[in-house]
Amino acid sequence: MRILVIGAGFSGAVIAHQMHKAGHDVLVIDERDHIGGNAYDYTNEHGIRVHKYGPHLFHTNNKTVYDWITQFGEWVPYQHKAKAILKDGTYVPFPANKETLDVIGKDNIIDTIFRPYTRKMWGKELEELDPSVIKRVPVKEDDNDLYFPNDEYQILPKDGYTAVFEQILDGIEVKLKIKFNSWMEDSYDHIFNSMPIDVYFKLQRGPLPYRSIKFHTVNLPLPKVLPATTVNFTHDGPYTRVTEWKNMPEHGTNDAYTTVTYEEPCDYTQNNLERYYPVKDVDGLNRKTYEQYKAMVADNMTFIGRCGMYVYIDMHQAINSALNTANKFLEKNNG
Repeated sequence: MRILVIGAGFSGAVIAHQMHKAGHDVLVIDERDHIGGNAYDYTNEHGIRVHKYGPHLFHTNNKTVYDWITQFGEWVPYQHKAKAILKDGTYVPFPANKETLDVIGKDNIIDTIFRPYTRKMWGKELEELDPSVIKRVPVKEDDNDLYFPNDEYQILPKDGYTAVFEQILDGIEVKLKIKFNSWMEDSYDHIFNSMPIDVYFKLQRGPLPYRSIKFHTVNLPLPKVLPATTVNFTHDGPYTRVTEWKNMPEHGTNDAYTTVTYEEPCDYTQNNLERYYPVKDVDGLNRKTYEQYKAMVADNMTFIGRCGMYVYIDMHQAINSALNTANKFLEKNNG
């Protein structure tokens, strides 16, 4: 079968690999000038590896996903730690643990950390979001300061994510800076589509809201500036967090310079229509709109990934979803 995959991020690359492995004729297209989707990274002029679209930290309890991804390149252990900086300049562990609660006070944690973060990140009040969004950042009452305390597998690719994608897509035709066009549908037996589902249907049921991030990357003539890999801001300024890349293993050892990236959330319409985070509202209206679009999808097309399925998922979840989607397709079509 002739297979078209739209998008060279994790969802598209995993499916393309599985289709190619099964003997199908696969083409991957992406409108960006690089593979890897939002996990794309590069090494800058100071020998420091930078994640262009913010820190991507691989963590999972799913051994199937772990076994699948670690066949591509060498991976190193990494347990992420972050801090929050309070308005008085004090650093505390983040997500909040016993130390954080001792400094802030359990009754103040919502107004000190969660409420200002939510306003900046989502452009909404806490009460306007589905509770599952906030539960992604737990409050711990012990001394554990790990960002992902419950995940067995926590790793980073030694040579970067872009190198991993090069291996996943090895032997598969990939065309970059190519936008999907409706005429392509007649040339393929099946299409796996990671583009925004509302955009594909020309907003017939209305636009689905997304949040975006403006990334501000700065090189500083200093050996180190942050007490942790990532620091979250609790003030009312425009940034939610800043990441210092050298604090992660295999990301550079330059003693004269360091590189940091500040993240400034905004509506996707304020950032060249870059869609990063589907908005899960408390009333579920956005999901209902998505379901209307989903009901319109033809049999020869499968929507995948965050924008295709309008769901907030991490890398390991995207890989797991793509593997399941590919397996179901191959079981049905390969006998």
